Amino acid sequence: MSSTEKIELGATAVHKVGLQGAAIDAMPAEAVPATRAEAYAIQTRYAELEGQPTRGWKIAATSEAGQRHINVEGPLGGRVLADRIQGDGEAVSLSGNSMCLAEPEFVFVLGAALPPRTNIYTLDEVMEAVAALHFGIELPSSRFTDVTTAGALQMIADNACGHRFVLGPEAMDSWTSADLSEVSMTAEVDGPSGSRAFEGVGRNVLGDPAAALTWLVNELSAVDIGLAAGDFITTGTCSEPIPVEPGDSLSARFDGLGVVTGTFVV
Repeated sequence: MSSTEKIELGATAVHKVGLQGAAIDAMPAEAVPATRAEAYAIQTRYAELEGQPTRGWKIAATSEAGQRHINVEGPLGGRVLADRIQGDGEAVSLSGNSMCLAEPEFVFVLGAALPPRTNIYTLDEVMEAVAALHFGIELPSSRFTDVTTAGALQMIADNACGHRFVLGPEAMDSWTSADLSEVSMTAEVDGPSGSRAFEGVGRNVLGDPAAALTWLVNELSAVDIGLAAGDFITTGTCSEPIPVEPGDSLSARFDGLGVVTGTFVV
C-alpha cells in the first residue's frame, strides 16, 4: 500500500465513523500512522473529506490532567472546522459527543502568517504575530471507544479529539501586559445537577499559554503546515475538564480580562 493509499484509508475510516455517530477500537491496521507526519496527513485529508475549511487550531493535552485523560505523554494538534464553531452564549449540542466535557481555554488570533520553515520559531516571534486574545470553551470528543488505548498518533489522526468550540469575545487590552501563566480562571456551572465551581490558571497550559501557542506553531511547521493570518489557536484547558450535561450553562471568568459563556443542549 502506498503512502497516499494509507492516508486515504485512514482519513476515510475516521470520516465515516463520524458520519455514523459510532466509535471504533482502532483504525484499520494498515492505516494506523507510524509517524507524526503520517498522522497529520491523515488529519488534513479527513478535514478535506468533511468539506469544511479550517478556521482555527486546537491543542489537546497541554495540561497534565488532559494528558492523563487520554493517556498521552504530551500535547497534540488538531483543527477547528468552520461548522463546529459557535459564538459566546450560544447553545451547544452535546449530541454525538462521547466525552461531554467542557474546557475553558486561552485563544490567540493571529494577525500575521507563520509559514513552515526549517528553523524553529521563538516565543517572541510567535507572539509578535498575535493580533488578539480571546477566551473559549472547547467540547472535545473522540471516535475511539477507549481514548486511553488509542495512542498519540491515532489521536492526531482523529483530529486530536476536536468536536465543538465556543469562541468568546476579545480580552481586555490589558492582557498584553499580563503574565498569562498567572491569570486565574473561575468557571461556574449551573444546571439540572445543581451549581458547581471549578478553578484553573494559565500555567496549567504547558506552563504558559504563549508557550503552548509556540509549541503548536513549531509542531505544525515540522510537518510542513503553516498558520494563516486570521487563524485562531485555542491552547488547551487551564482546569480539569468539566463534566457537563444538557441543561447546563457555564461561565468562565479569566481574572478580570474577560468572560466566555455557553449553554449545553441535547
